[in-house]
Amino acid sequence: MTRRRPSEPIYSAAIIAGRGLFGFWRLKRRVSGVEHVPATGGAVLAMTHFGYLEFALVEWTTWLSNRRRIRFMAKQGVFDKPVVGALLRGMRHIPVDMKAGAAAYAKAVTALRGGELLGVFPEAGVSASFTVRELKTGAARLAAEAGVPIIPVAVWGGQRLMTKRRRIRFAERFGVPVSFAFGAPIVVGADDEPHAVTARLRATLQALVDRLQAEYPVDGTGAWWQPRHLGGAAPTPEEAAAADAARDAARNDARGAEAEG
Repeated sequence: MTRRRPSEPIYSAAIIAGRGLFGFWRLKRRVSGVEHVPATGGAVLAMTHFGYLEFALVEWTTWLSNRRRIRFMAKQGVFDKPVVGALLRGMRHIPVDMKAGAAAYAKAVTALRGGELLGVFPEAGVSASFTVRELKTGAARLAAEAGVPIIPVAVWGGQRLMTKRRRIRFAERFGVPVSFAFGAPIVVGADDEPHAVTARLRATLQALVDRLQAEYPVDGTGAWWQPRHLGGAAPTPEEAAAADAARDAARNDARGAEAEG
């Protein structure tokens, strides 16, 4: 007999709102491999990060498949916002203080051991080149310590809804195809080397992205949302990295000026 999951009114309301918005936009979902998400028990969902709505898109797709909720790890700054922070805490997402990440890591391991699905973005930021960047080892370490698998998840098309350094007109979001590919579980042993597991995860995510791009029903030639190596107008990985570095430097300068003031 399947144990009934406890009611979570805030999470349920967020899912209803998300489904309403995505339905209003008439998004065209294309999904493969979602059966790899376990019906019960913990797992790390390691996702590509090309836009700002992947967390909601993946939760939407997972919920439609098996009614499971995903706990996401998000920066502490988001939780500090009065309304958004209250909502995130109500949905039991996990705040990450970049200066003291041990507490968030411990909470994540506890959640996984308790049978939760944990959503992470191992690229640690949106990839403006729309290619899979080098990954952090956190997903591998969490999976190993909690004794759960990693489920690779690639999303393509979500960047056309909202992404960084791009103003997207409201009308442009209607009818956008969004493709999802859930890969087979990556089983991580307690003694597996995290960098080796992470390299395997990155190769898997890139292969899933390559497939979604090849099967995407819209020609992206010359489009801002298509990677440069596929004939699009997105910045190259090197150009995107340089822009990120310049942004980070400007932020650090601003913080330094505030501290001196």
